[in-house]
Amino acid sequence: MNLPKLPLAQWIDHLVDWITTTLDPFFGAISTGIEWLLKNLVALLSTGPSIVLIILITLIALYTSRWGIAIFTFIGLLLIDNLGYWDATVNTIALVLSSVLLTILIGIPLGIWMSQNETAKKIITPILDFMQTMPAFVYLIPAILFFGSGVVPGIIASVIFAVAPTIRLTNLGIREVPNDLIEASQAFGSTTRQKLFKVQLPLAAPTILAGVNQSIMLALSMVVIASLVGAPGLGAEVYRAVSQIKVGEGFEAGISIVIIAIIFDRISQNLRKPLFGKVVSKKMVYTILAIVLLLGYIATAIHEYKPSANGSGNVGDQVNYKITGIDPGAGLMKATKKAMKEYGLTDKWTLNEGSSAAMTAELKKAYEKKEPIIVTGWTPHWMFKKYKLKYLEDPKGSYGKGESIHTLTRKGFSSENPGATKVLDQFNWKPSNMEEVMVDIHDGTKPADAAEKWVKAHKKEVAQWTKGAPRGGGKQVKLAYVAWESEIASTNVIAKALEQQGYDVKLTQLEAGPMFASIADGSSDAMVAAWLPTTHKDYYDKFKGKFDDLGPNMKGTKLGLTVPKYMKVNSINDLKK
Repeated sequence: MNLPKLPLAQWIDHLVDWITTTLDPFFGAISTGIEWLLKNLVALLSTGPSIVLIILITLIALYTSRWGIAIFTFIGLLLIDNLGYWDATVNTIALVLSSVLLTILIGIPLGIWMSQNETAKKIITPILDFMQTMPAFVYLIPAILFFGSGVVPGIIASVIFAVAPTIRLTNLGIREVPNDLIEASQAFGSTTRQKLFKVQLPLAAPTILAGVNQSIMLALSMVVIASLVGAPGLGAEVYRAVSQIKVGEGFEAGISIVIIAIIFDRISQNLRKPLFGKVVSKKMVYTILAIVLLLGYIATAIHEYKPSANGSGNVGDQVNYKITGIDPGAGLMKATKKAMKEYGLTDKWTLNEGSSAAMTAELKKAYEKKEPIIVTGWTPHWMFKKYKLKYLEDPKGSYGKGESIHTLTRKGFSSENPGATKVLDQFNWKPSNMEEVMVDIHDGTKPADAAEKWVKAHKKEVAQWTKGAPRGGGKQVKLAYVAWESEIASTNVIAKALEQQGYDVKLTQLEAGPMFASIADGSSDAMVAAWLPTTHKDYYDKFKGKFDDLGPNMKGTKLGLTVPKYMKVNSINDLKK
């Protein structure tokens, strides 16, 4: 059918922009509240040596479950501590508890409403169907725009993803209460409120708790996805290991998540009927535990409270001593950590991990409101064309003198496909050329279309790349790339140039580590995305000798800390003042 495409994406973008602008104070208040909740919870769980929390969780497991689960809990948590993931585990536990708390506060009342009102059920049920079938990654996109990068969008996305079972099973549990019991309560003159709280909710409790248990598991399954927008914890450790192809570290972080999941699952399943409930009253135990946690939380909140200093002339106070970064495995992040150490910023400053998308979303939000922000930046990037930005001076040279982007091919590719190798070897362009394509892509043009537009407008440059290269004759060329705006642009452009020469080009999107691995093991033929000598140094050194380096396809790139030009700070040295 040749019907014109509905501009659904544009409609959604306009709706999100309108919501972001109109409800920004509301989202700001929610973000502040959740950050305050999580910060104090992490501080509470981190109080004292790790063995204190390990013993407390073990005692809860022992009281609710059997001895085997308690022993598993104690040994499992000790193993996590021994492997060096305790701080990440505390952050993960706090993230899951915060998500589950919000899930309960939202889910159970909605489930009760659905059980009492048919119209509410008819409206909410399709919404829940939509929420459960929509890929979890999609929730991160508006969450970043509404709440910025960091843990808050991770928690919000987790709540949206995990709340459905609590709502559904609360509704189901109440509706399955036998009618004769409902009629008996009505015969004794019970009010609707009494019927709900004295009959329906107690009898529906097992089903409701099953829903809460499922929500806990779903929230835990989101910890890795939430790390893409800067949520700390074990998810970030897994993401870092995947991007750096560190199998051992990935397994360690993964097994830590499994241990936490088993502990949460067994405890939550047995909360209603604890193993030792007849020995010690569960009401007394839960009341004491709740009081201790509440008092501890209040004390921690008072101790951690610091008045806002956003009006201060100190740039650190203005940005809350936060640098917004990108993927945890990126060489730029490694260089930034080195710079923070060399400039003495490690004591007060934090480097927020996330993704390049989360970083640019945070920058967009701050720039539009003329708020201070510091991000990890690199050139070429479309943000330098879209916004007025500047690099902070780096007098210590922590970020080096700039980088080049190299073209790599698998071993044997040059002899098997000399024509494509010649095109790839002659591929060379400028940062300004790349930024043209990047801006088009950012503004909504599909990468292939933006690349085709550039190739048509720059026939002279493309002719230099293909000069003397024989026609492809339908030979296949498999190009790998990492999902950075720069590499999406360059890979699509060289793909179009190869297609004009008669090659059948296949593109594969990978993380940085797997991208290098695919060239080394021969599953991909080439890539034009190796940033050297800093960003991809670790991957380059790891697989050196298993690929051919055709040299740089672009020079003049740059890394460093970036700020909007309206900020009155010019050097990394100024951050310590």
